[in-house]
Parts: sequence; structure tokens; C-alpha cells
Amino acid sequence: MSAASLPPTQFAFRSAAGIGLSEGAPEFGAPAGFEKQTGNIRVLQYSKNGQYLAWATPECIKVLNAHSLEIVQELAIKDVLEIDFSPKGTFLSTWQRQIKTEDGSHKNMMIFEVQTGQELTAFSQKSQNNWNVQWTDDEAYCARMVSNEVHFWEPKNLTKTPFTKLRQEGMSQFSLSPGKSASVAVFFGERKSAPAMVRIYSITNFNVPLASKSFFKADRVQMIWNQLGTNVLVWATTDHDKTGKSYYGETNLYYLAVAGNFDCRVPIDGLIHDVAWAPASKDFVVIHGQMPNPKTTLFDQRANAVHEFGRDARNTIKWNPQGRILVLAGFGNLAGTMDFWDHKTLKKISSVSARDTTACEWSPDGRHILTATLSPRLRVDNGYKIWHYTGTLIHTEEMNELYQVSWRPSAPEIYPIRTSLSPAPKPTAKSSVASAQAQPAPARVGAYRPPQARGTPAPSLFADSANAGTSSSASTSASDSMLSKAALKNKKKRENAKKHKDSEDGDPSSPVAGSGTSSPVRSNTPRPKSENNTSNTNGNSSNSSNNRKSQNGALTSTSSTAAGSPSSQMTETEKKIRNVTKKLKQIHELKEKQAAGETLELTQLQKISAESALLKELEALKI
Repeated sequence: MSAASLPPTQFAFRSAAGIGLSEGAPEFGAPAGFEKQTGNIRVLQYSKNGQYLAWATPECIKVLNAHSLEIVQELAIKDVLEIDFSPKGTFLSTWQRQIKTEDGSHKNMMIFEVQTGQELTAFSQKSQNNWNVQWTDDEAYCARMVSNEVHFWEPKNLTKTPFTKLRQEGMSQFSLSPGKSASVAVFFGERKSAPAMVRIYSITNFNVPLASKSFFKADRVQMIWNQLGTNVLVWATTDHDKTGKSYYGETNLYYLAVAGNFDCRVPIDGLIHDVAWAPASKDFVVIHGQMPNPKTTLFDQRANAVHEFGRDARNTIKWNPQGRILVLAGFGNLAGTMDFWDHKTLKKISSVSARDTTACEWSPDGRHILTATLSPRLRVDNGYKIWHYTGTLIHTEEMNELYQVSWRPSAPEIYPIRTSLSPAPKPTAKSSVASAQAQPAPARVGAYRPPQARGTPAPSLFADSANAGTSSSASTSASDSMLSKAALKNKKKRENAKKHKDSEDGDPSSPVAGSGTSSPVRSNTPRPKSENNTSNTNGNSSNSSNNRKSQNGALTSTSSTAAGSPSSQMTETEKKIRNVTKKLKQIHELKEKQAAGETLELTQLQKISAESALLKELEALKI
């Protein structure tokens, strides 16, 4: 069957503007005949068989036939926060916040028949967690927990007392299996020195368990069934890790066969981040280990590791409905990377980046996956994107305050996957524009420099000796470009002042003109006085030329004097003259301040009074 002949997929979304419907690939448009619903929509839910779509407003609940797009039922129930369908869409459950009454008789969880709108029964359900009853796939039974008991009803007798009860001391959780032969798994927490335990019973016989498994380190569990209901994975969690290895407690995974012929502890390392059965119910995948590099492992039906997908920052597993393609993703506080794997060949197909994803769901056709950024988890950049498993972005839509988005369920058999995977279809105009407008990541211009270190040369420890010249100039130009005009001006002033000082005092590390090398020139001849050096350089060309080279061919005399320090070449008289002149200059500056009306300190006045003595000393030195 070609892709064009397949029935179109459909998805619904709930935003601040109301409810919208859209067809999937390749059209991505609102289906004809649907009247958009506006207003305050609190919750949106498809039935598990895809027949109905229901939503709740503050005044009522409306049920839409998802195929004909006609409203088939309207229930006048106010302030409903949760709704859910039974597996075949026959019954609709609702939950409201419980209102305190004197006798505590407010029944806030109700079950209705969809076709007639009749209320069949109601219960008092305080907690919003696990608020709904659990159904078997054939809707033969439904069950809910009351204290240490699990009560079972037949749909035709919902108004009556339960037809049977499973009563076990210390029971805290239960889970009904899918599949044709339904069973129930119950969990018992640790009590005193007794271990925790999971037992599996047949709904028709609670006398003898079909299978059981006891273990320690379990404050609560999550029971994950395969689609056939023949095996269950028990994900056990503790609030505290007594070994101190993890802040998030400790996790373990146990495998139980309903037939009772096999059970084991699944060999994993560290924390468990996600677990998912393959739709064929024969193998499962676990992400386990410490972040940021947990391990992803494929296990067979006997909990033997058969393949490693590597170590990457991933925390989400999504199988497509046909079980052919597997997505390993890192959402939440991770970067949002999605890896597509072919389950048949165990090879990676593609990788994409879906940043800020808060919801992810496969299309029933098994070829497209939807990612969304939802409010209130993230209040910016809300919208959804639809990707092909080859990594191509097919369609994108931005919305203001998108709260919920969901595909209409369909049987996987309607959309079979061929032996060879199909190529990606052509993207829509919106996705093409979004891809064209996507800004590339800015190129790094260098290593991070703290503000106080910007504009200064990088330490030699971090310099690349192979590219010393180019990297130095590049880093200097990059740092100069980050400075303001005033800072750049001040930097140039400091550099010029330093050069001027070096030219006055002499810099032994500065290169010698004409030497052909950047290292200072050493000479075996004594250094002449500065005044003699000046006269020799300017007035006596023959003497300069005679002293230009020594026996080893290096520059001497004149060049060495230029590189030397003049203070080491001055006589004692010259040094005294320099010091006296410096003091007289300071006295002159103090007199100017005094003339301007500035009050001077006692030490400054004493320095001014010594001016005449300094002048006499200077005259005596010059004689």
C-alpha cells in the first residue's frame, strides 16, 4: 500500500485560543467540517480506539466523533479537570476537585456511558494521582483500590457492590495487565525486616498467585507490562541511597513472567532513567547509569543484554507503533537530541536537535514523530514540530501558550512498514521558512577571558607554540575589538608611555637594530659613558665603524650602549644633579598649588623652605 492511499492521520491541540484539529502528513491542514472551539478549555482527550475526542470547559463536557467531526454528546458537569475513556470508548470517566461536606459524601469521580450520557456510578476520590479506575482491554472488568483492597466491577453492574475483592494486608499498588487473558499485579512495601514483594494473580482466582518476586530497596514501584500482558517489568525506587552514591535514591529493575516460570533482576548499572517494551513484546530497552553519560541497553525476553546503543546524554525512549524504529532522546534539562535507530539492523538512521521539547509522541503511521514545547513548563517558543524519521523537519507551527497536543490513536496494522524504509517526504512551506531563518551557532573567537583580563596578552601557559605569531595577533585584535573607545584610547596611552620609558631607561630585552636577531647582543668590550657614546655615534664616523664589529662578528660598543641602562653609566656627580633637579621640580609644582589657593600640608611647606639650599647645592655641583 502506497503512502498516498493510506488514511490521513489526525492530531488535536489545546492552546489559549481554544481547540484545533489538523491532519498529518502530507496535508497538515484543518479537516473540512470541523468548527474550531474557543474559550477556556481545561483538558483534551482522545479515546484509546480513536473513535472519540472529548474536552472539558468550566460549564460542560463535549464529546466529538473524531471521524465525522460531529458532537455526539454533551454532559452538563461543571469544573471538570480530568477526563478519560475506557479502552473501547464505551465509558467516560471524569474527576473534579473534592468539596468538603459535613458527612464527606461528595463523590467527585464519575463514570458515564458515552452513547446515552447516563451516569452509571460515582466515587469519592481525593487524590488527583491515579484518580481513574483501571480497565481490562475487553472492558469485562474495571478495578480501583480502596485502602488495602482492590475492588472489581463488571460494567453492567457498576451501580451495585463489587462482584469480587482482592484483600491483602500491606498492599499499596496494583496494575491490571493488557492482553486477552487479564491478570492483576499487586505490590507490598517493605515492613519491618520483611522484603518488598510483587505478586501476580488471575482475576478469576485470588487463592494462589501465578507468580511472585521479593526484593529489598523498594519504597514504590512502577509496573510496566508488555502489550501481550505475558511479562511485566517492575521498576523499584527508593527515596534515599544509603551508599551515598546518588542524590536521587536507588533504583532496580525486576523481570517477571506471568506464567511463573521465570523471574530475575535485570543487570543494570546505576540509576534507571527510562524503560520501554518493544511493541512486539519480545525485548525491551533500558537507559541506565550516571549522567551525563548513561548507557542504553537492549535486552531480550530473558533479560540478557543483546546490544549496546552507546553512552550519550539520553533519558527518553520512544518506540514507533510498528516497533521498527526506536528514538533515544535527551529531554528536560538535556540538550534535546533525538537519535533514530532501526530496530531490525540496530543501526542509527539519523540524529536531530529538538531543543526545549516537553512532549514527544509518534504518529500512528510510524513514520513521523511530533515534538512540542508546552506551557506552563515553558512559556516561550510554544509550538509543535513534526519530523520524519530520516531527520527531516516536515512541518512546524508556533502558538501562543500551547498546553496540549496529541495524535488520534489508530491501529498500527493500518500503516504497515515496508522492509526497506521509505525516504523523507517534501517539507511544507512553513518548515522550509523556519529552516531558512534558523540562525547558525555563533563561531567562537577564542577562549573566555574574565573582564579584568580582557585587553591584556594571554599568559604564555595557554599559548600555542606552533602558532605563536598568528595566535598572538589574533587574540590582540579580538581583545581590542571588545574594548570601548575610551578603554582603547587609555590602552594606547599606556603602551606609548611604556615605549617612551623604555627608550629613556633602556630595555635589555629589546632587539638591536641591524643585528638580525631579537635577542640582546653581548659584547666583551667595556661599555663607554653615555656622553662619549653620543659623540662617537654622531661626530666620529670612523670610530663608530671601527667599533661596529668584534672578533665574533657581533655588534659592540655603540649598539651595546644603546641597549644598556644610562643610570649604570652616570657618575656620582651626575646622579646628584639629577636628584636635586627632581626635588626643585616638585617644589615648583607645590608653589603653583599654593598660588592657586590650595592648602598645603606641613611636610610640603618644609619642602618649599628648602628651595634656596637646593639651588645653592645645584650651582656647586655644576662647577
